[in-house]
Amino acid sequence: MPAFEKRGLLFELPRDLGWAVSHAAIPTPDRLDDGSYHIYYSARDADNRASIGRFRVKIEGDALRVVEIERVPVLGLGELGAFDDAGVTVSCLVQHAGRKYLYYTGWSRGVSVPFYMFGGLAISDDGGATFRRVSGAPVLERNEVDPYLTASPWVIVENDRWRMWYVSCSRWEPRPGGPRHFYHIRYAESADGIGWERDGLVAVDYANESEYALARPVVFKNDEGYEMWFSQRGAAYRLVRAMSRDGLVWSRAALPLLDVSPAGWDSDMVAYAAAIRSDDRSFLLYNGNRYGADGVGYAVSAVM
Repeated sequence: MPAFEKRGLLFELPRDLGWAVSHAAIPTPDRLDDGSYHIYYSARDADNRASIGRFRVKIEGDALRVVEIERVPVLGLGELGAFDDAGVTVSCLVQHAGRKYLYYTGWSRGVSVPFYMFGGLAISDDGGATFRRVSGAPVLERNEVDPYLTASPWVIVENDRWRMWYVSCSRWEPRPGGPRHFYHIRYAESADGIGWERDGLVAVDYANESEYALARPVVFKNDEGYEMWFSQRGAAYRLVRAMSRDGLVWSRAALPLLDVSPAGWDSDMVAYAAAIRSDDRSFLLYNGNRYGADGVGYAVSAVM
């Protein structure tokens, strides 16, 4: 796999948006008819509650350029008491049969543990101009195989079969500083993208005792089968990848997808990667230190 060359920050959050005072996390691209891309991201308000925003980029040779920043959120907080009333963070955008399916993570605050997360879904029938929640409840609620939390669904459609890789918490562990979550990546299938069948299949498990969080899987096909990019956390998040023949059994690559820089905005953490591909280039979007507090950066390589 060709190495990625870092190009620095692509997008920094405007400071005059009341609903977005910090962060631009979890960049998620959606290709438009004119060849440009909407990049969905998650920004936080003064109470640390996330909403989903959007900006647009164009490919110019071997670079990306921001050409538009939307000033209102694409999807805001859920109703009081709902599973997403403390925040919504983008996860995946699927185009299918004239609709756009925006999968997201809904956040609510806890007592015995600090937070709960569950996978939600909003759909657009007008090309992405507006999105409506399919339900006030999550599409990945707690059940027997996922009793704690679910998050970060990544979905692709193959021959009318909807396939999902998502984050699931396997346990909370008491610690002196507060409970620690442990979550890895599991697999589900659906006939319509809304109702999901889960049997607890673990796609990517913890590699060792120091690893406790695997976050934001991104899955795409390559010549050998499937490739997954995801964030792996020990001391801080790093970007890694895994390969699979069938999307079910995965093996991790030996080398990282992208590593931290010696100094600067991504010197401690790299996380939440996603990809834009042109005919001769691949662009890797990602976040740096403090879960994307400084914005969205990118790196470029020759076509994979």
